[in-house]
Amino acid sequence: MKVVKVGLLGLGTVGGGTVNVLKRNSIEISRRSGCEVVVTKACARNITRERICDTDGIQLTTNPNDVINDPDIQIVLELMGGDEPAKSLILSALSQGKHVVTANKALIASHGNELFAAAADNNVTLAYEAAIAGGIPIVKAMREGLSANKIEWLAGIINGTGNFILTEMRDKGSAFADVLKEAQELGYAEADPEYDVEGIDAAHKLCILASLAFGMPLNFEKVYTEGISTITPLDVTYAEELGYRIKHLGVARKSDAGVEMRVHPTLIPEKRLIANVDGVMNAVVVKGDAVGSTLYYGPGAGAEATASSVIADIVDICRQLDVPSDKTVPSLGFISDQLQEIALLPIEDVTTAFYLRLSVEDKPGVMAGITTILAENGISIEAMLQKEPKHGTTAQVILLTNSVVEKGLIAALKGIESLDSIKEPAIRIRVESLQ
Repeated sequence: MKVVKVGLLGLGTVGGGTVNVLKRNSIEISRRSGCEVVVTKACARNITRERICDTDGIQLTTNPNDVINDPDIQIVLELMGGDEPAKSLILSALSQGKHVVTANKALIASHGNELFAAAADNNVTLAYEAAIAGGIPIVKAMREGLSANKIEWLAGIINGTGNFILTEMRDKGSAFADVLKEAQELGYAEADPEYDVEGIDAAHKLCILASLAFGMPLNFEKVYTEGISTITPLDVTYAEELGYRIKHLGVARKSDAGVEMRVHPTLIPEKRLIANVDGVMNAVVVKGDAVGSTLYYGPGAGAEATASSVIADIVDICRQLDVPSDKTVPSLGFISDQLQEIALLPIEDVTTAFYLRLSVEDKPGVMAGITTILAENGISIEAMLQKEPKHGTTAQVILLTNSVVEKGLIAALKGIESLDSIKEPAIRIRVESLQ
């Protein structure tokens, strides 16, 4: 059986998990790939530290070029993360005719167009299943399993940290800051949690998913991103009363007007399967014109869950080692010269329904003023809650609107917030039915 030698850049959680799964399941992997896959060399910052994997038989180095420049290594695994030196190392490996597998979503989202072109120029593969949603094989599903479909939209819970925080806020009634601290203590959130709680990590993943769905170049800068740090237990509770749950959702949708890509807190009907994805789990719903809605669910992170996706890419590469790159599955699922530039909609031109929470003075005529302004902007009310004040004279009015172009809602809120009876800026959260 042919031996395929693999080099690792990064021997942390995912790298260690990959080594463990490759060794434990070596027979099954060989039966599927037709090759004996062997990790022969690995680069780590500290080669003496304790590892989660057995490194016997693996030559360790602190110099990544020892891996890249090894002529016997056919596949390089980039599992170090970050922009540089990861990008330069990948380009160097590709230029030497080596296949590359990466879990680096930020790098793919920001530089994927350049990297995929370099892979094609050198007749090799750059694979990235592990870059999105950990162990969920969503890239393969969209690139191959759904290739008969015109994708209409997709929506995903694609950051486990944010999902854990919102789940705990709902289950325990805790404030955001308290749950974030708990997530950090449990190791779910980084010391600097910005990428997770402000939606940047999810935006990287959504950018890639949108390109897979609609056959367009990657365009991370156009993803609208909004975090969850302003979500309060009050809004979580009121959403539940209305039959919804708040999730930090990535949404990509294509219409005649163009493509929208957005990450933000979202009310989802509680009966939807994705509304019941809790804790650190991830899920993606994809709507195709032929198949309808399909749901992909599983762990979005973790050593062996992510390793599952890394090794799936290794198996795919082994199966097509002697196949020219123009005859393999395209990086984004569409033949490279068939990728199309598509108009990308700014958030103010996107149409959604809204949850509004207004702090109002508890006196007659307040609702009349609010509904008049909404009607003048073509906005109707689908549902309403009114919470009488327990202390003082400020009541809470919660409204669900019909679908409206966002700039129309912004204009309406400007008028509403100018009323003397409105005591605080309105809280607004988008609503998605996902049908």
